[in-house]
Amino acid sequence: MHVLLAGSHGMLGRALTAHLTTQGHRVTRLVRRPVVSPAEVSWDPQAGRLDPADLRGVDAVVNLGGAGIGDRRWTAAYQQRILTSRTVPTSLLASALAQLAADGTGPGVLLQASAVGFYGDRGDELLTEESGPGTGFLVDVVRAWEDATAAAEDAGVRVAHLRTGIVMSPDGGSFGRLLPLLRLGVGGPLGDGQNHWAWITLADHVRAVAHLLSSSVRGPVNLTGPAPARQRELVRAVAHELHRPAVLPVPRVALRAVVGGFADDILSSQRAVPRVLLDDGFVFEHPDVPAAARWLTQQARAPRR
Repeated sequence: MHVLLAGSHGMLGRALTAHLTTQGHRVTRLVRRPVVSPAEVSWDPQAGRLDPADLRGVDAVVNLGGAGIGDRRWTAAYQQRILTSRTVPTSLLASALAQLAADGTGPGVLLQASAVGFYGDRGDELLTEESGPGTGFLVDVVRAWEDATAAAEDAGVRVAHLRTGIVMSPDGGSFGRLLPLLRLGVGGPLGDGQNHWAWITLADHVRAVAHLLSSSVRGPVNLTGPAPARQRELVRAVAHELHRPAVLPVPRVALRAVVGGFADDILSSQRAVPRVLLDDGFVFEHPDVPAAARWLTQQARAPRR
């Protein structure tokens, strides 16, 4: 399969590229600079520049782009960047796919990044793809992000929204930041640790995306493990694998001092389960917290390439 990938330089994009290539797929990267390789296509989403002809001969598009949610404090300007870095490129891709769908020469599949942030802070409520949206800034962002694919969906392209949870990886994201602290024995739950984290290992995330490329699934798909857990359970399981304690909680006030408004979303609760993936026959390599924590710490110990 020939896959066009946006967001190839992020943590998820790098891992997905490696996985798809290993599986024998051809990956072409969308880049925002002049191309330096036949495996690249140049575009400029903010300027509205994408030649639909560059998508001909491609079987599927995977869009993982977007400014990092936790990369900076949430100033008004950065909140706007979080939104537009998702909606503007997605809308441009969807329009190009719709244009090509009219003559049947373009990709028939769009796997579009999304997030379990769609559900908002829902406490202990069990959340499936049929659950409605919550409220808050990230909820509004995710809803606009998913809506930006409308042109492609209306044109008959199969669109799946990848509602990703907390990705367990030593190379980035929440656990990329927690691991160094846990190794030193100074890490612990964030806040009271009672909120649910809908987690998934990086390995299962890329396997799930590859599965969806050849599936018939469309619409929202929770990319989360089948056993959501309270945040403190995840943190303690990883600490256990590192043979370290995890008893020093990070107070909410301290977290807010470091990351601002993002703290409220780190401490929000989404007990989301991957009902669509499971019903579609996907089998997780790391289906529970102990298996995920073991894999994460093994990866952290492995030599970096």
